[in-house]
Amino acid sequence: MNPVPLYSEFPVFLKRYFTDKVQKISLNAGFTCPNRDGSKGNGGCTYCNNQTFNPDYCKTDKSITMQLEEGKRFFSYKYPEMKYLAYFQAYTNTYSELAGLKRKYEEALGVEGVVGLIIGTRPDCMPDELLRYLENLNRRHFLLVEYGIESTNDETLKRINRGHTFAETIDAVERTAACGILTGGHVILGLPGETSENIVDQAAAISRLPLDTLKMHQLQLVRGTRMAYEHVKHPEDFHLFEVDEYIDLVIDYIQHLRSDIVLERFISQSPKELLIAPDWGLKNYEFTARLQKRMREKGAYQGKLYAG
Repeated sequence: MNPVPLYSEFPVFLKRYFTDKVQKISLNAGFTCPNRDGSKGNGGCTYCNNQTFNPDYCKTDKSITMQLEEGKRFFSYKYPEMKYLAYFQAYTNTYSELAGLKRKYEEALGVEGVVGLIIGTRPDCMPDELLRYLENLNRRHFLLVEYGIESTNDETLKRINRGHTFAETIDAVERTAACGILTGGHVILGLPGETSENIVDQAAAISRLPLDTLKMHQLQLVRGTRMAYEHVKHPEDFHLFEVDEYIDLVIDYIQHLRSDIVLERFISQSPKELLIAPDWGLKNYEFTARLQKRMREKGAYQGKLYAG
């Protein structure tokens, strides 16, 4: 008898679509965001410093092709036969006119070894015209659209200057999934004003969305962000989790989560020179090992407490 899986894992999910090993290559395609350029606000999300997740090869002065080729060289030494997913990650990667978006996406798909796209965006930046194009693209290529949800609480979304509501998230995710496009989400656990109980309750709202994948990570205070300044002024508004406390929170969260949502990530690692707190000193794989050990100790698994 096979044991119940602890949670739905992203590598297993990718094996449904690819026989080769597949690696994401992050891209910075020169986009901005509507809460940065004045369309909906200025300054962007209060926690955001895009330097925290852009690799060295990921620079806007390099073409998409050049970024992908450099990314391929970085990864291919270990797995020469590896295939790649072009990950449009930095800022809002659907926030432009359609013709320009098509050029960027199709340039990426034209690079040898690239077998699909992952497009990171915001729920308020998916017009129907673009969605129709992506629906057609999805018939020919692997495609995952990943929405920054961050929170299901509108007061939190306002506080962090997201510039959209959770209702807009519901609308975008439902329209995307209805087109047959794989749809992902991203949430941050520990945003100011949200208690552990609030965060676990969020799992029910996330589970009602037709999501295929979900990323989560702990709140990090990063140099150069408005949130870092807010923390200096009002530290009482923040609760920065210790690692074992966060592990228990994640376990509680995913036990209340729909069991078929694929969990891609549980933490994020900002560069040392940018990170203020919390600094756990753990790599992703080290955190995952501790999480899985703790889940086995507790007899926990994804969906165990999901109410449906």
